[in-house]
Amino acid sequence: MRSVFRSSVRPDAGGHHRVVWVLAQCLPFAIAVLVVVIELTPLHVVYTGPLLTATPALAAVTMGPRGTMAAAGFALVVSVITATYNQAWGTQQVYTNILALLLVSVASITTSRAARTRSENALNQIRRIAVAAQEVLLRPVPARIGPLRASSMYLAAETGAQIGGDLYEAVETRYGVRLIVGDVRGKGLPAVRAAAAVLGAFREAVHYQEDLVDVMDHCAAALERERWSPGVDPDARVEGFVTALVVQVPRESVIEVVNRGHPPPLVLHHGRAEALMPASPLPPLGLEELMTRPSKGKAESYPFSPGDRLLLHTDGVIEARNSDDDFFVLPDAMEAVRGSSPEEFLEELHQALLRHTSGCLADDVAMVIIERVER
Repeated sequence: MRSVFRSSVRPDAGGHHRVVWVLAQCLPFAIAVLVVVIELTPLHVVYTGPLLTATPALAAVTMGPRGTMAAAGFALVVSVITATYNQAWGTQQVYTNILALLLVSVASITTSRAARTRSENALNQIRRIAVAAQEVLLRPVPARIGPLRASSMYLAAETGAQIGGDLYEAVETRYGVRLIVGDVRGKGLPAVRAAAAVLGAFREAVHYQEDLVDVMDHCAAALERERWSPGVDPDARVEGFVTALVVQVPRESVIEVVNRGHPPPLVLHHGRAEALMPASPLPPLGLEELMTRPSKGKAESYPFSPGDRLLLHTDGVIEARNSDDDFFVLPDAMEAVRGSSPEEFLEELHQALLRHTSGCLADDVAMVIIERVER
């Protein structure tokens, strides 16, 4: 399994918060420029020493050690320039201001370094916890499973996160290789709990439920129990549904698919990518009440020959947009990939997705690819 960890030590980089953050970082330099304006004009009668002394301390609040050093250096240069311009060298006031500036600068840089170290240690600890939790929830897909070569990738859109509402699994059973990919509506802990419930039910049912539809129904029942368990927010019960896709790959050159409201998988056959659209669309797990009449549904079969590749993915892939608000065209991207192994294939697809979005994903992305090997 490949996982990309997106993290930063800065706060949320979007919208109003980003503007405020940038303005706060510019404030120390703006104060130093203001001091220059005052000292080089008739306004120099105003005492500006405390203003320059405060700039390193202000920089330490919003910038790291390097930014704090830059602000302190800029303030020192301004102090030297203004003292020279005003011919104030030799006065006690100038030396007092410079000494105070140096002391505050050293203290600010030291404080900034200590804060950076604490933040990095805390972030590293969160990363280790997230990696351990991800290994439990999203276990690595083996590189070889039954008659298949496989690979998987998970990209978290949220800064500093590795686990979201996307889910996937691949299990070899007596019925063949069975896979699931799904996407929980919503974010945060409720989404993770829903994903864990569906994955747990799938891992149990795939070994004793012969009918693929029964496997999906088992996942739906587990989600329903999770939704109505004690402590679940009533709003989460209403909104918490899961789009899911279950695939079975037997020894024969076919695949069987049960789709519950999930984006259809794509099969790559002789260089052409084709979506496996369901003949009878069914609602996502948790929205069974939307059915006009009860319908058990059935698995749909499609050809899957040696050399073919099947890509399972979540909607974070096909709904990714570029700066012109154009969607990512997944079939075209698949046909352009030349990766020889499934892992290389996903890596090239990942790079194409990042180029399309300029590295800014709006939603989590999960992809699993399987390839039937020659007999």
